[in-house]
Amino acid sequence: MQGKKLLALLMALLAVVAIPVSTVSAASASPAPGEILLQPLPGAPVIGSPGEIVEIRPAEGVSIQSLQIVSILHGPYDLEIIGTDNGVLKAKIPEDAVPDVYFLVVKSDEGEVAIPNGVWVVKENPKLLRIAHLSDIHVTSGAKIGFVCGDYFQKSLPEILKYCDHPYAMHSYTAHVSAMTYYAMTGLQGQGVVNVIVSTGDDVDTSGDQEGYRMFDHGILMGTAAGTPFISIKGNHDHPPTYYTKYVNPRYFYEVIGDFLIIGLDSRGEERHPEMEQLQWMEDVLKAHPNKTVIVLVHHPFWYSTPDGKWGGTIKGYTAFDDGDWSALTKFVSWDWEGRNGEYDDIARYFLQMVEKYNIRLVLAGHIHKDKPVLYVDKNGNEHWFYTVTTTGAPDKTSNPPSETDKKLGYTVPSWYGSQVIYVYSNGTVEFPLTGDVLHEGISSLPIPQKFIVYRQNGEDGTAIKFVNELDQTVSGPLVLQIPEGAKIDPDHTNITYTVLGEREIGGAYYVLINATVPEGISQIAAVKETDTKPPDVKVGYITPSKPKPGSLFKVYISASDNVGIRDMKVQIVSDGKVLAEYPAFSMKPSTVSATYLTTVPGVNATEFTIKVIATDFYDNTAEATYEVGGTTTTTTGSSQSTSQSSESTCGPGILVGLALLPVLLKRRE
Repeated sequence: MQGKKLLALLMALLAVVAIPVSTVSAASASPAPGEILLQPLPGAPVIGSPGEIVEIRPAEGVSIQSLQIVSILHGPYDLEIIGTDNGVLKAKIPEDAVPDVYFLVVKSDEGEVAIPNGVWVVKENPKLLRIAHLSDIHVTSGAKIGFVCGDYFQKSLPEILKYCDHPYAMHSYTAHVSAMTYYAMTGLQGQGVVNVIVSTGDDVDTSGDQEGYRMFDHGILMGTAAGTPFISIKGNHDHPPTYYTKYVNPRYFYEVIGDFLIIGLDSRGEERHPEMEQLQWMEDVLKAHPNKTVIVLVHHPFWYSTPDGKWGGTIKGYTAFDDGDWSALTKFVSWDWEGRNGEYDDIARYFLQMVEKYNIRLVLAGHIHKDKPVLYVDKNGNEHWFYTVTTTGAPDKTSNPPSETDKKLGYTVPSWYGSQVIYVYSNGTVEFPLTGDVLHEGISSLPIPQKFIVYRQNGEDGTAIKFVNELDQTVSGPLVLQIPEGAKIDPDHTNITYTVLGEREIGGAYYVLINATVPEGISQIAAVKETDTKPPDVKVGYITPSKPKPGSLFKVYISASDNVGIRDMKVQIVSDGKVLAEYPAFSMKPSTVSATYLTTVPGVNATEFTIKVIATDFYDNTAEATYEVGGTTTTTTGSSQSTSQSSESTCGPGILVGLALLPVLLKRRE
């Protein structure tokens, strides 16, 4: 009951606070994709060749009036509705449709919606699936931030400052957009490293966070609109699927891509494994699609350990069809699948029997926020890879290097923000082309987005991106910008190489597609209506504790906004006119240009000092704000406009803490 009262109080606080609206949620008045269609949704496209008839599944009671596919470069093409079968529409892809990943624009009696990643038109079926494997992105409309610097990853700013002076913040939304941007640039239309991006669940941190799902869909768009398709499944943080089925996918589904069959399962919430009915559905799908190379996506990993250890290795010479072998195998099977006392033994055994019977070559998973590659070689010598990838977007589990707290909890294998590239050939061969031998304990995934970070900002007067590329190589390929109407790329404030490929208005939003080369180091691109001369608006909201003790840690909360975007924010500690220390500050909601920024100061050995905040936008316009600790004056100045005004804190601790905690309170389970 107390929790309900606290939640009601927080909702009341939200009602009286002016919250900046991001471009991500600008279309929030439109129906959710899943309110119009059951399939396709942004988490899995319809796949077909020019001239092929595909299936479109309307939501119950929805009458579809027209279907159209359009990308930034191609179309629009009308899909001819051939007929219906048990409520499923049969629609024909036009013969002249150019292969691409398209928005599906649906007009219905319940409204119009443009679904990114709606239809993937292929010229010919691939003989090789080049998969970018992401997982546990945990996008949130609240604050979920970790800190990175090279190989280092820590949950807290003071910890990462032990290893470097200039760390970077990794909000879950930033991680999602960074990974989608990178694999789109190196995808189908780019370098050809991958041809499909796959995510194995926990797409959003809180199943009740509707805005988080909109942000997740926006991240999908930033990759798929550049030409690389995306497929995702549900995780336990997406449970119950109240919003998941409206914004991402059905609970479980399958996709056929030529010789390949991808099956997406739902291992549910605290149940942690698919139910028997779902596995029987899976076998029906396998029977209906013989002679396919099968890839299964499921959030919870099947194996807990191997004879080689807990974090990877080989299990060899068993079969789930033999009682004795199965009894021996159960010591390696995860409790999530079998139960602590074997109460789900029939579920786990049935699944592994299907892996063997239908020669499933690859099972991808997530959940544990660590890499765990397992090669299961059955008694007939067939190889079945079970690859579990680390978290792509959540600052959880073990830091890198492990902190003392991690070690006390038993977490000694380091982790980071990662992903993996996996190749699957039509003959069933599985390869890890960029990492080679992955069967060892430790980190086996790639540092994407750990070392390729994309900070996107969308303001009313323009759009800007800051790139941090620490991969020791340039990254080239197609890049999508969402821009205000009338905005153009400003070459004077862009230091990446680019060529404009096309522009298009789709679903009420404007996009430009470029071929870009992002160099090593820090770079940027800006697209604006006109040269930006406005400095950011910045104020120090408050510090906590409000009267820090000398030498003790305290946090600084800053309210800031800009018409295009803020590129950098830093906090200086000043005493007697001298800068004693400087710390970076980070946005708690990087999907917006108006947000609260945060930094942590390890301590100041004084009772009176000045906190000076400096905000810089993409045009090097700067604004400063000062906050006197031990004094009474707070001032704000904008250096580009030579104005000065006194101001007071406009956002108190209760409101900010409430906003940060709301997604946590909505969350049903860890």
